[in-house]
Amino acid sequence: MGNRLSKIYTRTGDTGTTGLGDGTRVAKDSLRVEAMGDVDELNSVIGLLLIESVSDKIRTCLTDIQHDLFNIGGEICIPGYEMVKAERVTALENILDEFNDTLIPLKEFILPGGSRAAAYCHLARTVCRRAERRMHTLNSHEKITEVSLQYINRLSDLLFVLCRILNKDASVPDVLWNNTYGK
Repeated sequence: MGNRLSKIYTRTGDTGTTGLGDGTRVAKDSLRVEAMGDVDELNSVIGLLLIESVSDKIRTCLTDIQHDLFNIGGEICIPGYEMVKAERVTALENILDEFNDTLIPLKEFILPGGSRAAAYCHLARTVCRRAERRMHTLNSHEKITEVSLQYINRLSDLLFVLCRILNKDASVPDVLWNNTYGK
C-alpha cells in the first residue's frame, strides 16, 4: 500500500476548509464534515469499549463494526461513493437477534450504566444516535447511501442490546428507570 500518510500536516486547513476524498474542499463545519466527525467519534468510543474485557464474540462483532464505520466515513468523505453493502445491515440484524434472544424481555426503561463496559457501550449508542441524526440531516441536503443510513440505525439498536449483554456477562443488573423518582 505504500506510504499514504507520510506527511501528517499540510497547512491546507488553516483557513477553515478541509479536503474531501474526491479532492474538493469544504468548510470544516459543513454537514458532511460534521457527519464524518460523528462517525469517527463513534468508532473511537467503540475502541474505548474494546479495551474492556468482553467476550470473543462481542470483540469480533465490534471490530467488524469498526471496519464498517471506517467504510461509512469513506462514503461520506467521497460524495457518491458506495462501500457498505446491504449484507452488512443483514449481518447486524442477525447478530442483534441472536444476542437479544438470550435476554429476558424488558418491562421497564433502563438507564445508562451497570458495568463499566456497558456504560461505554451506552456512550457508543448515544454517539451512534447523534451520528444517525447528522447523517439524515446531510442526506436531506446531499444524498448519501440508504445502506449506510440503515446500517447506522441498526447499529444503535445492536449497541443497546450489547449494553444489556455486557451487564449480563458481568453479572451486573441493568439500571432500571424509576418513574416515580422525585414525585
